[in-house]
Amino acid sequence: MSRSRLLAVALTIALLSTTAQPATAQPVTAAPRITRAGLDPALTTGRGADVPFVEQEAENATFTGERIGPGRDAYTLPAEASGRTAVRLDPKQYVEFTLTRPANAFTLRYSIPDAPTGGGITAPLDVTVNGKHKRTMTLTSQYAWLYGMYPFSNDPNVDPTPGWWKPEPDPVAKPFRPNHFYDEQRVLLGHTYQAGDRVRFAVPRDTPAAWTVLDVADFELVRAPLEQPKRSLDVRLFGADPTGHRDAAPAIDRTIAAAKKLGWSVFIPAGTYQVNRHIVVDQVTIRGAGNWWTIIKGKVLPLAQPAPDKSTHSAPGFYGKYTGSTDVHLSDFAIESDVRERIDTDQVNGIGGAIGGGSTIENLYLHHTKVGIWLDGPLDGLLIRNNVITDSVADGINLHQGVSNVRATDNFIRNSGDDGMAMWSENLADHDNVYDHNTVQTPVLANDIAIYGGRDNAVTDNLVADPIREGSTLHAGSRFNATPFEGTLTFARNTTVRGGPRDLNWDIGLGAIWLYALQSSMSARIEITDSSFLDSTYNAMMFVVDWPVKDDYAITNVAVRNIHVDGTGTNVVNARVGGWATFENVDARNVGAPFVNNCGTFHFNGPPEFEVRDLGGNDGGWTGASWCEDRPVVVPPPPPSPWE
Repeated sequence: MSRSRLLAVALTIALLSTTAQPATAQPVTAAPRITRAGLDPALTTGRGADVPFVEQEAENATFTGERIGPGRDAYTLPAEASGRTAVRLDPKQYVEFTLTRPANAFTLRYSIPDAPTGGGITAPLDVTVNGKHKRTMTLTSQYAWLYGMYPFSNDPNVDPTPGWWKPEPDPVAKPFRPNHFYDEQRVLLGHTYQAGDRVRFAVPRDTPAAWTVLDVADFELVRAPLEQPKRSLDVRLFGADPTGHRDAAPAIDRTIAAAKKLGWSVFIPAGTYQVNRHIVVDQVTIRGAGNWWTIIKGKVLPLAQPAPDKSTHSAPGFYGKYTGSTDVHLSDFAIESDVRERIDTDQVNGIGGAIGGGSTIENLYLHHTKVGIWLDGPLDGLLIRNNVITDSVADGINLHQGVSNVRATDNFIRNSGDDGMAMWSENLADHDNVYDHNTVQTPVLANDIAIYGGRDNAVTDNLVADPIREGSTLHAGSRFNATPFEGTLTFARNTTVRGGPRDLNWDIGLGAIWLYALQSSMSARIEITDSSFLDSTYNAMMFVVDWPVKDDYAITNVAVRNIHVDGTGTNVVNARVGGWATFENVDARNVGAPFVNNCGTFHFNGPPEFEVRDLGGNDGGWTGASWCEDRPVVVPPPPPSPWE
């Protein structure tokens, strides 16, 4: 069978292996509706990022196409969609949104097919407002569609990685494990439209795309470009080209050098600036005119020889010195990079290096990078605030080894190719860091927010949703050569949505929050408090150890209190490890299996090896804590609703 035929078969399976509404001549209509992470905003009050846009899901709009989903099986289009549901359009079909408040810009999340041999295609999409003001977007799948096993490939005919264990039977179907289907695009409309105006996205008759899937549109009222601050230098005075035709990196370097001598800041006015390498920053402030207006745009280019950090490519990015930069302030611009594959040795991140010492990174839009913000410690003291990071091929934000006193707040991260946000204490402990009031959605691989080792870190007031595979919404793990957990790890006032997916390698369901002892016991204090676990595919909470070390490592000293669990496909608590945790004031409803599934370390020779300590106030079926079922039947819960 040809590659093109194989791809066509796989795409058909991906689109049809889900609940779908047949397309009809009459449009499906609905009243305008705003959601957050596919939920009624009333269910997310106080959680997540405070963003300047409103989300409207395509399936809640008026459309003539076909609703796909809901579905949560990896390698399918519904699973990777916001809210696990989207709308599929054929030529001449449309989705029409009704504005709920004034807007002059939108971000559209969509998917179109890959090219038969990989590398993507482009296709048009017509946009009108109230039937007028037609413009045509050019959609692309050049930044989507990865295949195979980590670290993945752009080739739909790639073979499985030799020597890696996999659950699929041999020979595997090609293309093998297609994923990372979606991309997004931002458009300024040039006019402010009002609530009640209708924005229609229509697929033209002559599109080369066999289908177009629209997922979600974010509508925004973008303010005018910011004016140049006093005591700042304009990069154009030093030769930077705002049209993007000439390389602006040398001019930006010259502006930085002059500004540092004067004690002034650097201003990058509205325009597109070509940058294809790192801009090294230390003790400097760089501002743009706003991340819709000032665009740093460049390509991934091969290096003549590998760099000392083992990179084989360059790409646009702002990097601190690896020996440590201080007093760096980056704000109000976008980085549009060109990363289309994952090469872990490449430093092709939006923001990188070591930036601390009272620095700030805020109001940035980071798109098509490997990682949005990857910081290598030791470093101390940084605020990461109000950034949007989308369509990265690896993490959204990662604080790596020896990072301390960093606060990341009000960031919006969607469609990361690995953890949305992570703290990774490889060799040196990350400590005294806080991830709060962030929104993280649809990480294709790994977790929305993950903490790997470290000391006295906190994850609070976040909204995290729709993990796809090999991870969940919240995670703490003794993994990846991380230092042991010390002090107190705090998970407080978080809302998880549609977490707890099936782990494809273990073939078991995870928890919306899951604790994993792989390389050492987890005995430091872990507090999970004042949170809501909504519509979990399998479990709300999971405690687990890997089978080869099940008798070596345990999880203890975990305190769970003041929790609402609304909907699980299986259990509230699934324990597959020795140890103990306390539970107090945990209210649960719409639970698909016995509340506690306690398999411990699978010795079955006495009292449960994981002790569920009931401190009172727990609502529901908390008896029978010795019950164990390896793979209980999944009972999908009803949608979550306000807690009375």
